[in-house]
Amino acid sequence: MDLLAFLESRATVRQYSDKEVSKELINRLLDVAGHASTTGNMQLYSVVVTRDAEKKKALAPTHFNQPTFTNAPVAITFCADYNRFVKWCEESGAEPGYDNEFSFFTAAIDTLLLAQTFAIAAESEGLGICYLGTTTYTAESISKILNLPKRVVPITTITVGYPKSEPTKTDRIASTSWIHEEEYKDYSAEDIKKIFGYKDEMESNKKFIAENNKKSLAQVFTDIRYTKKDNEAMSKSFFDFVRKQFLCE
Repeated sequence: MDLLAFLESRATVRQYSDKEVSKELINRLLDVAGHASTTGNMQLYSVVVTRDAEKKKALAPTHFNQPTFTNAPVAITFCADYNRFVKWCEESGAEPGYDNEFSFFTAAIDTLLLAQTFAIAAESEGLGICYLGTTTYTAESISKILNLPKRVVPITTITVGYPKSEPTKTDRIASTSWIHEEEYKDYSAEDIKKIFGYKDEMESNKKFIAENNKKSLAQVFTDIRYTKKDNEAMSKSFFDFVRKQFLCE
């Protein structure tokens, strides 16, 4: 299978087999991922690999005890990390100026580039992966469990293992919906209907909408899954932690 076909066929895995994932393979994949693009070649990230049952048990509540975490052979927490770079500057007689929002986002971008490169590398070796968005929901608790120092913030977690069965691909809106040539072309109501209309007609989504007593899939997102109240609460919690942990306020 060529690379484009491989990427087009990929799907998230949430159920893993009992087959062991060797430390050597994980380290090799992470080493390869370290060749991803990075700001100024600073490599502003660190990862914490979790295999130990007791450590996973401690982390499980921070990921809402999702089976995709508790049953995974390996979980990797990807962290934005200026700690190492700042210490290098200080040891080298340079004065760092990275306790600011811009530097945090720089490190977060580096971290996500590393994570996605690792994900592709892992899948190319027959492993399955699942991103856990819960990492930013509970970043402070995760940081305490993993003993993260100042200027290190967890950004995402990827669970890794051999798939228990063939994963099911999820639908995607057409790429023509988000590719803009030369300038951004805003969407009319008709455009939006063409882009998203099929979603409400999918049988799985019809069931989802009915179960939640809503009139559309969009309402399930805004009223049930990702509410304004929850988003605002998590925004405050996460960025309060970032200010304390990364900006050192």
